[in-house]
Amino acid sequence: MCGIIGTVAHNPVNQEIYDALTVVQHRGQDAAGIVTTDGRRMYLRKDNGLVRDVFRTDHMLRLAGNAGIGHVRYPTAGVETSAEAQPFYVNTPYGICLAHNGNLTNAEQLSDELYRTDRRHLNTNSDSEILLNVFAHELMRHVDLELSPSEIFKAIGALHRRCSGGYAATAMIADYGVIGFRDPLGIRPLVYGKRETAAGTDYMIASEPVALDAMGYELIDDIKPGEAAIITFDGQLHVHQCADNPALCPCLFEYVYLARPDSVLDNVYVYKSRLRMGEQLADKIEREWADHDIDVVIPVPSTSRTSALELAGRLGVKYREGFIKNRYIGRTFIMPGQEKRQKSIRQKLNAIDLEFADKNVLLVDDSIVRGNTSRQIVEMAREAGANRVYMASAAPPVRYPNVYGIDMPTAQELVAHGRTEAEVREFIGADRLFYQDIEGLYAAVAAGNNEMNRFEDSVFTGDYVTADISNNYLAQLELFRGESTRASNDADPDNAVLDLHNAE
Repeated sequence: MCGIIGTVAHNPVNQEIYDALTVVQHRGQDAAGIVTTDGRRMYLRKDNGLVRDVFRTDHMLRLAGNAGIGHVRYPTAGVETSAEAQPFYVNTPYGICLAHNGNLTNAEQLSDELYRTDRRHLNTNSDSEILLNVFAHELMRHVDLELSPSEIFKAIGALHRRCSGGYAATAMIADYGVIGFRDPLGIRPLVYGKRETAAGTDYMIASEPVALDAMGYELIDDIKPGEAAIITFDGQLHVHQCADNPALCPCLFEYVYLARPDSVLDNVYVYKSRLRMGEQLADKIEREWADHDIDVVIPVPSTSRTSALELAGRLGVKYREGFIKNRYIGRTFIMPGQEKRQKSIRQKLNAIDLEFADKNVLLVDDSIVRGNTSRQIVEMAREAGANRVYMASAAPPVRYPNVYGIDMPTAQELVAHGRTEAEVREFIGADRLFYQDIEGLYAAVAAGNNEMNRFEDSVFTGDYVTADISNNYLAQLELFRGESTRASNDADPDNAVLDLHNAE
């Protein structure tokens, strides 16, 4: 996952994009970048690190102009240097920058087409650069003289026909405007909003509406699957459906873990969906263990709190905060390198002994991915004095890799892959283990939007909605991710060359 921002305003946008990126920082902590334009040229600053670390005062002063796009990246297999930080830029045609959240599943084919047929050069291994070059090439094919919304929409329609996978993107065309578009299945989220000012209407596009809220924008709508929104530099908004057969298939993991609880994605309140996950999980526990002896429900901070609170209320059991989180340690799920991830768990959480001592404790987490975090947390609960330690997951077993923009581990690293639930329970050391049923997760999310009847649920089911994922593709992906993980410990984070007018 990544976080993207795009805005056209009546005042300088450098600080606003910076602030909006900090709001979506949870979507990526590995790299950040901003491109702005003052109507004459584009200004770029990007590097590895958090938003607060990448941009200094001198950088901000050089990011001039009333329009721009921004990006925060989480670690992705094969992407270790700041050269792969976004946004990316091409100068033909017009001068285009692009920031991308997601993953193209036919990237290898597109890369070959771009070289052999489109005669375009790629400078990185990032599929975001591929997406940018496909967009640029289709613009050249569909624009006769001057740019217009209809011609841009045609180019995005052609892009949809060429590109497969999950993608949401913001792009900026020099001297024209900012564009946001979303894949025809709506796998990755994207929203847009407006803000009325004395000078006129400002517009913003973002991965999540919380960024709009924080900047004082009013949510207009989600960019629908296959749709594109164009905001011209003179303040005109144009929205059009560009895909031939769009269908809403949002990623379930957005609601389980990725999105902030105060976001609303495709008309579903993430917070409410997580409450319902807790209800569904509590109902399962009551069905399977009516005479349970749970004394207290304790969440694993912080994504699981909402589900755990509702679960406790449904079971009629005390809810307590038993772990204190160090806010200055990054999310372990998106940290590069298994050794670093395992080391961070004890630094990240500390147990409050009195909430565990002599009690039968039900720990609730949003999901169980590798199992290493869960195993150490169960150990911490026992060390804090718990009599018995039970574990519940608000999501079903994660058994399969994600190919649409969540750089999950290889299948062999997923604790539930090839294991029964009893074997997972033994691995993490819990006395009992409860997983959410997939039907319960469907119900928890779909209750917020009756138009949702299919999801991107591949990490739980192995069903890939683009229908182009072969066993050979997964095998190559596993090999690539495995090699990338091994290499990440030796990667040089300073190995980067930036083109464009870098604001350093």
